[in-house]
Amino acid sequence: MISPALRACLIAGFALAAALTPAAAPAQKAGNESRSAEARQLRAQIRNDPLAPTAGAKDGDVTVVIFSDYQCPYCRRFDTTLNALVRSDPKVRVVYRDWPLQGAGSMLAARAAIAAQYQNKHAAFHAALMQVPVRLDEPTIRQAARTARIDWNRLQNDMKTHKDEIDALLVRNFRYADIMGLEGTPGLMIGSYLIPGLVDLATLQKTVARVRKDGGE
Repeated sequence: MISPALRACLIAGFALAAALTPAAAPAQKAGNESRSAEARQLRAQIRNDPLAPTAGAKDGDVTVVIFSDYQCPYCRRFDTTLNALVRSDPKVRVVYRDWPLQGAGSMLAARAAIAAQYQNKHAAFHAALMQVPVRLDEPTIRQAARTARIDWNRLQNDMKTHKDEIDALLVRNFRYADIMGLEGTPGLMIGSYLIPGLVDLATLQKTVARVRKDGGE
């Protein structure tokens, strides 16, 4: 549990971009707030986690962190945009922060997607989960696993064997989303910019370019 004062300090490190539209430029950084040591430390923790799945450049100069839910239709729409960004920019790194807000199906999908890393199959499973019906349950998640050529029995075993680590990651994801003030999915952190909700590819690219110009993060 963090104090209200520290929480306010951490949130202050983000330049909020809630008003972004496809035609808008990335939000301006708010004065000296981005220099906050606490905020920089928080952003580093959100960008770097030994268990959070990643995509794109392994050592990218700009990291896009996405908080998402496999049952969120907006997340599914945005996944195509995010994939287009990765294809167009070989220096972008993506970190997936599963934030299962929509019930048991979301939670099962998140746990399974994280566990798929133990088979080096997260990318394929993530893509498959984005294509099955949006209302998820065990049969539809198992269908996605077949599409991704996941060993289902091994996946179940990994989910049990690594349950504590997976649950701890999800707890961290919920905690970070709360600190950042996110209210729903998808939510993005790019450098010190916080972008709640859908944006288009051009806006993503402009934000990445701004972070890169500022030295990357």
